[in-house]
Amino acid sequence: MASIRSVLVLGAGVFGLTAALELANRGYFVTVADPGPIPHPKAASNDVSRMVRMDYGGDGLYSSLSAEAIEGWHRWNAQWARELYHEDGFLLLTSVPMAPGEFEQDSYSLLTSRGFSLEKLTPGELPRRAPQWDSGYYIDGYFNPRAGWAEAGAVTAQLLEEVSDSGVEIITGFSAVELLQQGNKVCGAVAADGARLWADWVVVAAGVWTTLLVPELADRMWPVGQPIFYFKPPDPENYRPPLFPPWGADIPRSGWYGFPANSDGVVKMANHGPGIRVHPDVERVIQGDEESVCRAFLSRSLPGLARLPVHESKLCLYSDTWDGDFWIDRDPEREGLMVATGGSGHAFKFTPVLGGLVADALEGIENPYSKRFAWRALGEVKHEEIRYTGE
Repeated sequence: MASIRSVLVLGAGVFGLTAALELANRGYFVTVADPGPIPHPKAASNDVSRMVRMDYGGDGLYSSLSAEAIEGWHRWNAQWARELYHEDGFLLLTSVPMAPGEFEQDSYSLLTSRGFSLEKLTPGELPRRAPQWDSGYYIDGYFNPRAGWAEAGAVTAQLLEEVSDSGVEIITGFSAVELLQQGNKVCGAVAADGARLWADWVVVAAGVWTTLLVPELADRMWPVGQPIFYFKPPDPENYRPPLFPPWGADIPRSGWYGFPANSDGVVKMANHGPGIRVHPDVERVIQGDEESVCRAFLSRSLPGLARLPVHESKLCLYSDTWDGDFWIDRDPEREGLMVATGGSGHAFKFTPVLGGLVADALEGIENPYSKRFAWRALGEVKHEEIRYTGE
């Protein structure tokens, strides 16, 4: 790989920006091209918040990777002018008793076996600890203090500044529509307006737009829309830590998770469920009966929010892979091309470690995560771990 000196990264989300930063640090000449603006309003690397947690059921690989990422979030907090990761913990609630084989108990067992101090909820504790929740419905769970949330849009903007300072060329207004190829080697990209960019290697980090450039992957990844709702309670202090930390409630059964009130007093919640397959350029508006489903959840869970008007709502698009695992690898069929995408709704928490994973893959360096995120056929399983990919 020593002869490779120039890399074109298509996409300026967290996959693309962290890859560009790491590759520049390893001595490559890097260009990032994106339609802009950055953060892109339709990209997954935007919005006010993203969950950061190690709780992944019995999936030891993602739990290990997220533990590494949390160390990275703390390093960034120490380096940046303002802390953008907030370690407010993670409250995991369940309406049924925690039991082996279920996400909640498997998460608790794995993390405690690794030495993390989790706080198991005792009977009758919820009204004191988290009074906004319906303690008659939620009867079990735990609190993980080594977790929190990150300011997604602000993190992306900070990374953009660091990438620029590292000497990477950033080109906005470049809407890639096709990869350039000479023989069996990918060597650049062409934009909608005909502009062309060339490089020794092309890293497609285009999120939900990836399959427009690499259509052969359309049977293994696709855009999926998931609902996000924002509420503005009249008493926002009651929806801030420690009484209201980031949370997940009956996640395997309901898919709902959320965040404390932000500086504007807005509470965000979202659903990680089956979602709906959509075109990547679909309008980011809630579809169907999603609001009524949300209100039904709030009525039995957070009654103080259930009757509030929706402050804002939108459709969040995931780049889902068929198995929920990231896609970080070189194309085995074409020289000069690698893909770094497939966040599947849970990649942002890993932002501090994504760049290293991408750079290792480009250089052909094996690491403990390489096989899990490798180029793979539909249905091909490269591991034996139980996985859970919800936020």
